Amino acid sequence: MAIRPIVRFPDPRLRQKAEPIGIIDEDVRALARDLTETMHAAPGIGITAPHIGVLRRLVVIQLESDLEPHIYIDPDIVWSSSDMIRHVEGSVSMPGVTDELERYARVRVRYHGLDGAGREEEAEGLMAVCLQHEIDQLDGIFWIDRLSKLKRDRLIKRFEKLQRIRA
Repeated sequence: MAIRPIVRFPDPRLRQKAEPIGIIDEDVRALARDLTETMHAAPGIGITAPHIGVLRRLVVIQLESDLEPHIYIDPDIVWSSSDMIRHVEGSVSMPGVTDELERYARVRVRYHGLDGAGREEEAEGLMAVCLQHEIDQLDGIFWIDRLSKLKRDRLIKRFEKLQRIRA
């Protein structure tokens, strides 16, 4: 396992659509292990292969209550509830800034596990938010794209200021 460098905003790869994985082999399992370790080191509760510059459809999520990370290969949302929730979001690619977004309260996701088996899972609350956030990333939608232009511009200015301070 290895901690990989995280792609930082405004890298254009964060807005590119990831390619399906298809065949799950040892390289994919190694990528999942690296993503998990990178997510823990960031720290974060979710990460995608594009966050480390690999444009493939692989997501790792591990909430504080989870003993093990959830691995989603080629995930797609196949259903979402009509009710919405608001939650504060951020990104390992844009550390130090967050904002509140509105997402579906419940979703059903179809994906493959590391064993290659097809699965379907329904999630609600924070897990539903994380799945939508990370699947957006796979589709080339960076989380700030869901903010109004005014909020997005303010958040980018805050992030740029943080980057100058850290430099």
